[in-house]
Amino acid sequence: MQLDRNLQILGLAKKAGLLAIGGDAAGIAARKVGVSLIISASDASERAHKNARIDADAGGALHAVVPYTMFELGNAIGRGSPGTVAFLDMGLAVKFLKGLAESQPEPFGKLREFLEKTANDNEDKKTLGSPGNSAPIGKRRTKQ
Repeated sequence: MQLDRNLQILGLAKKAGLLAIGGDAAGIAARKVGVSLIISASDASERAHKNARIDADAGGALHAVVPYTMFELGNAIGRGSPGTVAFLDMGLAVKFLKGLAESQPEPFGKLREFLEKTANDNEDKKTLGSPGNSAPIGKRRTKQ
């Protein structure tokens, strides 16, 4: 079976560990880790869509209902049939929305533009050498 390019991006993100799969995992990731995009399957329940929108708003992420069924999403990522999936990586989320915007520009074009602008803003902050990026990570070891 030939997978759509966007579904291949989902599978790649899963292999890289950059997806939160399922409603609960996406909600926790949105609130604690910070996600860039939460997607819901087209045949997920209204309650799942509503919870995903709430989680996206709480975490400052975008929410989109994609034209894929839960079976198609599950087949792409090798899991059951998740109704909600969250991207933990901005670059993969932009690529995913770019592919959706090419096939369906009306609902996904503005989301893609917003996410690309946000990604560019974040990239600019990293290159300016903000003090948060140069701080050492881990325990500070001193000579005794």
